Amino acid sequence: IILHQPQASQLIKKAAGVEKGSGNPSKTNVGKISKAQLRQIAEQKMQDLNTQDIEQAMKTIEGTAKSLGITVE
Repeated sequence: IILHQPQASQLIKKAAGVEKGSGNPSKTNVGKISKAQLRQIAEQKMQDLNTQDIEQAMKTIEGTAKSLGITVE
């Protein structure tokens, strides 16, 4: 049995408490997540990101968050 993890974007939106990302992420922020939440999501998605480096995984997840209009604090 293969269990599929939710997509990173779904995990980020859930952590930020928003239903959908920003239509214009460069101008409009719809929410924010903490570094701890970012790390938790990165750890959860590690095997999907093809990296063993948590810092690299966090950068990838942070990029996804930014593309949704969600800031990391």
